Amino acid sequence: MPYAADHVAETRRRIVESARRLFNRKGFNEVSIDEIMAGAGLTRGGFYHHFKTKDELYAEAISIALTCDPVARISGKPTDPNQSADALMRRLIEAYLSRQHLERTEEHCALFALPSDVARASPTVRTAYQNVFSAMAGLFERGLGNEAAGRQKALALAALCVGGMTLANTVADPALAEEIRSSALASALDLLPEPHARELRRVGS
Repeated sequence: MPYAADHVAETRRRIVESARRLFNRKGFNEVSIDEIMAGAGLTRGGFYHHFKTKDELYAEAISIALTCDPVARISGKPTDPNQSADALMRRLIEAYLSRQHLERTEEHCALFALPSDVARASPTVRTAYQNVFSAMAGLFERGLGNEAAGRQKALALAALCVGGMTLANTVADPALAEEIRSSALASALDLLPEPHARELRRVGS
């Protein structure tokens, strides 16, 4: 008797979530299909009912950021659906460059947790990564509204968020990591038009 569609979808979701956590913790090459399936409470044989290759799963694990509330995933607080685009932009910057985000390894965004893995991955994986980055930059561009050079500033903000967290996540010295993170947050807020920077200047958050 075939499984119901909702059972299939739930099983796939569990596999992707297990993979996302393990990839964040150990990197793509160090995680086996057996580990991923065990993390989802499943056996290896079920993997190929959902994915052809580990690369295909990797791409979907990266793309999960496009289907969830990024602020809620990072901060644990759901986003107000009625808030403006500029308010969402501000919340995302503060959440993304927060100490909490840096410390919660399994909840790291794939943009900064996995860049070296992605650079050596297949075009499918690199396209998934690009789509997530483009979505972040697009959110920032909408938040900036009609500001001159909005696209350029949105890309700079996205690069600052991802680059700052990549470095903070990579260096060995915790004090330097915190300095990088807080400096990236301060610089990102400085790029926001007034009154945003004045309202949000909480560098130590």
